[in-house]
Amino acid sequence: MEEQDYSRRSQRPQKRRLRKGRALFTLLLLLVIVIAGYSVMQYRSGLKLASDTKVAQEAFKGDTVNGDVENYLLLGIDTRGEEKSRTDTMMVLSWNKKTNDMKLVSLMRDIYAEIPGYKSYKLNTAYYLDGVQLLKDTITNMFGLPIHHYAIIDFKNFESLVDILAPNGVEIDVDKDMSENIGVSLKQGVHNLNGQELLGFARFRHDAEGDFGRVARQQKVIEALKNEVLSPQNMMNLPKFVGAAQGYITTDYSSAEEVQQVLKMVSKGKVSIEKATVPIEGSYNFQSFRGVGDSIVMDVEKNKEFLRKFLGIPLE
Repeated sequence: MEEQDYSRRSQRPQKRRLRKGRALFTLLLLLVIVIAGYSVMQYRSGLKLASDTKVAQEAFKGDTVNGDVENYLLLGIDTRGEEKSRTDTMMVLSWNKKTNDMKLVSLMRDIYAEIPGYKSYKLNTAYYLDGVQLLKDTITNMFGLPIHHYAIIDFKNFESLVDILAPNGVEIDVDKDMSENIGVSLKQGVHNLNGQELLGFARFRHDAEGDFGRVARQQKVIEALKNEVLSPQNMMNLPKFVGAAQGYITTDYSSAEEVQQVLKMVSKGKVSIEKATVPIEGSYNFQSFRGVGDSIVMDVEKNKEFLRKFLGIPLE
């Protein structure tokens, strides 16, 4: 009899543990459902917000991906309601999907380039003449650099995306007072910049550094935005940000592929970005051409060799 009572008593703690386990599992399940529901709602909110602002998608044939590295042609344009525009920002982002390392190469817009099917112009004219495919072909022909995908964002859409991702602003060390032709006034020092201010900072070029200084600031902005995407305090903003990106950013990816790529990058945690500018120092000079204006004439082979070493990939 005593033995039987002992057996019943020994089962009670186990039942309590089971009940606590079920309660904890139920709470976790509810939490997952709430987070998933919130994420879906925010994602759809972002989609709706950007539904009428997409830059028209273009026919594009990228190079075949070989290995773990993919190269993305990133373009910033200022449409201002015009049918055609030149590219104000041209970058190639090289992403090693195995290591999650990224290398960012800024291409100066005034590079004097042979444009297939046309005479030589400044590099940023290629997009104006015949869109992203012609610009891609111009870059590939010049450097032998494979380009697998592209992404284009209009500057007004950039401002909106920044404000969605970081409602409290993006921290930037403004290197000098600046206001000329950027639509905002910025004071030297560390500030949290909203979308319009951050764009103004990235576009400023009215100083002794000119376009080279602007390219350096653009790279600084990319680094800051990368940190905002990976910041835990902005995780709740990511679903809306990803949704809005579907409309604000034009790319050859499908919507599902875009989301997959962003999540893949974020899920791997820390991302390092090495940055460079082409042409490299000591490899160019300025010349003026009739009908083109002041241009950057560079030693193509010297810059091609630099890209081969910097990106760590074979070039044609």
